[in-house]
Amino acid sequence: MYETIKLNLNNLKNNKIFELTVVAVIIISALEIGAKTFTLSNTAVSVTYILDIFITLFFLFEISVRFIADDDKKSFFKKGWNIFDTLVVAISLIPINDSEMALLARLIRIFRVLRMVSVVPELRVLINSLIKAMPQLGYVILLMFIIFYIYAAIGSFVFADINPVLWGDIAISMLTLFRIMTFEDWTDIQYETMEVYPMSWVFYLSFIFFTAFAFLNMVIGIVVNVMEDERSKLRQEKESAKNVPTIEDLHNEIQELKHLLKQQNSQSNTRE
Repeated sequence: MYETIKLNLNNLKNNKIFELTVVAVIIISALEIGAKTFTLSNTAVSVTYILDIFITLFFLFEISVRFIADDDKKSFFKKGWNIFDTLVVAISLIPINDSEMALLARLIRIFRVLRMVSVVPELRVLINSLIKAMPQLGYVILLMFIIFYIYAAIGSFVFADINPVLWGDIAISMLTLFRIMTFEDWTDIQYETMEVYPMSWVFYLSFIFFTAFAFLNMVIGIVVNVMEDERSKLRQEKESAKNVPTIEDLHNEIQELKHLLKQQNSQSNTRE
């Protein structure tokens, strides 16, 4: 009985229509959360309340299907995305009306939109790539901070008398340099200092070259390399999953063996 239910739920979990339905419910959940930020009529509030109950129950059903259909239930909660989905669903079950946990429950409901990441494999690859790239990015960020610190110290020493609002101390100078790196009206800052120091353009262009060009390309290169590794792992997992027989395949093979045994028994009985 249990194996039959497990087989049916596994077929449901792998069904494309069911996967698209989950994605559609996540999108509806996002729209419902956005609708609550507007001033709604009493009818609309009732509709969103009923819709919220339906979405919560659907997510509870979906996570239950995934857990029951999983072959290795001991490892189910060892996966980060399964833990995230379960926490979001569990906290969504908390009643939010007249409760001290109302604000937390509402905030958690916002994170239901992130379930799109756990449902779509390509999005999981992107997030996993960013997380795994963080150790390598840490050294790039450290080097960028050193460059920021050196240029901020130079800027505060040289340009503080020109514009103390932008170059008053090293902390303000670093904020100004971040504005320059993002190209937010940086030419106005440059032309202001060039009126006193005509060669100050070297300061700005060299800083932009190091940060906006060199370091940005380093970050992109690291993320792309990690992403390629994650995609290759995903392809290998898909290929290995194809080679591993599913419960449905084993069930079909058992049925075929039973059919062959029946044929052999009938043949032996006719001979006798």
